[in-house]
Amino acid sequence: MKFSRKVLLPVMAALSMALPSSVFADVNLPVHREVLDNGLTVLLHPNKQAPTVSCRLFYVTGSVHEVPGKSGLAHLLEHELFKGTKKVGIQDSVADVRFMAQQDSLQALIRPAKLSGDTATVRKLTAEHDSIVNEHRKIFVKDELWGAYQAAGGTGLNAFTTDLMTAYIVTLPKNKIEMFMWLEADRMQNAVLREFYSERDVVREERRMRYDDKPTGRYYETLNSMIYEAFPYRVPTIGWPSDIANLTREMADEHYRKYYKPRNAILVLAGDLDTTSTMEMVKKYFANIPAGEAFPPLTIRDPEQAGEKRLTVKRPDAPNMYNLVFKTPEVGDDILYALDIAEGVLNGRSGKLYKRLVEQEKLAVGVSASNSPNKYVSEFSVRVNMRPDADPAKVEAIIWEELEKLKTEPVSEREFQKVKNRAYAGLVRSLTDMENVATMLAWYEMFGDYKIFLHWADELNKVSAADVQAAVQKTFVREKSVAGFLLKEKPAVAATADKTAEAKPAEPTAAQAATPAATAAPAAKPAKKASKKKK
Repeated sequence: MKFSRKVLLPVMAALSMALPSSVFADVNLPVHREVLDNGLTVLLHPNKQAPTVSCRLFYVTGSVHEVPGKSGLAHLLEHELFKGTKKVGIQDSVADVRFMAQQDSLQALIRPAKLSGDTATVRKLTAEHDSIVNEHRKIFVKDELWGAYQAAGGTGLNAFTTDLMTAYIVTLPKNKIEMFMWLEADRMQNAVLREFYSERDVVREERRMRYDDKPTGRYYETLNSMIYEAFPYRVPTIGWPSDIANLTREMADEHYRKYYKPRNAILVLAGDLDTTSTMEMVKKYFANIPAGEAFPPLTIRDPEQAGEKRLTVKRPDAPNMYNLVFKTPEVGDDILYALDIAEGVLNGRSGKLYKRLVEQEKLAVGVSASNSPNKYVSEFSVRVNMRPDADPAKVEAIIWEELEKLKTEPVSEREFQKVKNRAYAGLVRSLTDMENVATMLAWYEMFGDYKIFLHWADELNKVSAADVQAAVQKTFVREKSVAGFLLKEKPAVAATADKTAEAKPAEPTAAQAATPAATAAPAAKPAKKASKKKK
């Protein structure tokens, strides 16, 4: 599972009222789509429910486009593009160029010194480099881009990186969208990667805190590498530690100059806007930017899975967790609509898994199923948060029992229609949120066609009970599964020289009695990829 959030529409349990089948239809959401001569894709959705516009700029460059040894580059660039441009974030652009050249020259000397083990030279050059950085900072206008959006009344300001893209997002008053055009067109052309090496250290620390030092971090990275043997989804978006440590400003600048350009960008605006005047504004700021280079096509595909994969990780600070994952076809494949129904049947407090594991067997405190469409390859996953005293083997057996029932017992008409109704109601409700609309339009355009999002309800309504059975029979196959256990490790009992103690174990302390014993269990699950981020 990647950290790229589930992007098929939210299912709202509160909206379970019956809806006649005639209600289901393609959503009528007016969208103007235009591709500029330089390749920039523009999607505009006018909606006057509030005097604001949700703005999204997606660069279709993520960790799938990184070459070996450069993992984490897209994520680090996401950080760096908040450092400013030739016009933003700096008081003296001439001095800025001089300071950057001095730092690059020193880093070019530091790298071979590190490789040769010349620590004295490394310390000396690093001290000189850091001194120049401190002088450089005196002419910064800190967080000027960020501050400009806030001063203009911007909300929801953020950025994040996934396997497939890097997104910059903000919602602005409708009379401030020209400022968005100016700032983002400038950032697309004139970004200056200031404080690169100190920011690289920030990312290394972020990785340590979020992945290396967290019980779930390395577990999920390992599972992810088991799900994807060859495909780039196996690489964490935040990067491997050794790769992050060796990224250079030159690498990042080259990647930015080639790919952070219109050919690889999707601009989406949803809210109180006029289509004609907004397109004129888009062309004014973006039309003359050079197209940039296209990424080479991804030709790597995973080989057919040779058999069931299992992983068990035990740590004293770990939660008790079980995960089960199956790879599925890429977004747009009809089987994903049937698997959406399967997810609805299994998921939620009224779903089969919750009733069985939480309410009846008392083995879990939470359970979820997730059908997660993605480009190139998708995933269906189950996650169980087990009780401390739960038998992991029993939990796994029950999961498989419920999956096998879906293969042999058709979903009842009432349950089938309830899942569809909830999903459709959730879709309709989600269309009132312009931030969600802007994000979904951008996401599905990145997948290949924003209309997949709008046609989804109609496609879901075409699914039959037989389609669901066929989909789960094809998908839920042990030999094609990846299973994972993250278990709390039982503390080792301290040895004692006391022969009496050896003959008769001491009574456990209150603390020991409260510590659940770890149960030996089968192996482990899949993980979602590090992807979000920033301020």
